[in-house]
Amino acid sequence: MRALIVTAVAAEADSVASGLTGPTPHPDPVTPEPRTLPGGYLLSRRDLPGLAADVLVGGVGPAAAAAATATALALAEYSLVVSAGIGGGFAPAAPVGSLVVADALVAADLGAETPDGFLDVQELGFGRSVHLPPAELAARAAEATGALLAPVLTVSTVTGTAEGAARLAARHPLAGAEAMEGFGVAEAAAAHGLPVLEVRAVSNAVGPRDRDAWRIGDALAALTAGFRALGPVLVTWGERHEHR
Repeated sequence: MRALIVTAVAAEADSVASGLTGPTPHPDPVTPEPRTLPGGYLLSRRDLPGLAADVLVGGVGPAAAAAATATALALAEYSLVVSAGIGGGFAPAAPVGSLVVADALVAADLGAETPDGFLDVQELGFGRSVHLPPAELAARAAEATGALLAPVLTVSTVTGTAEGAARLAARHPLAGAEAMEGFGVAEAAAAHGLPVLEVRAVSNAVGPRDRDAWRIGDALAALTAGFRALGPVLVTWGERHEHR
């Protein structure tokens, strides 16, 4: 099983890689020096029994994430793509420090404002606004990590007001988290015919922007713990599906 795991920034990549390595790593892990892809993207490798994972720092936002993912997929063969990192959680379902595994990766602000409200890009007839991960994989990932299984919204502008949070929640009442990269990663994966998964650790509540209330360290620790539990799930899923 070879997976490409795409994060936005280096701290997220470090947390994911730490989780995949675990407290007692494989006796002979292959962890070469990080290398650079065209475009300046950092890539590190974790080889564990049954799982080869390339952890990519793809940049912030859906466009950067899509470009980085597409570049990596053009240079190597993978069987799964994972978007991972921290994000905002919709209270009370996803409190700070918790994990959310996406059962849908949603382009929440890609579309048009109209006098009657927001229309997403799919309603406009210009493409899709939702990518679905393999249902079995998402469910098993959520169970193994203790995560909430719910839609994760991709936005280009992080929500920073109560009004903005209310509008998003009204359009997506089941949403668990918002972040900035998942849908872009999914678009690149879909172009290569690959399944996608998204895992988010909650660093703050979706709503009024309050930097003092952010708990980035707690979220990164949750991300590490989540990927420690997720590794065996990816191995099992790969054994069952990648050669079908």
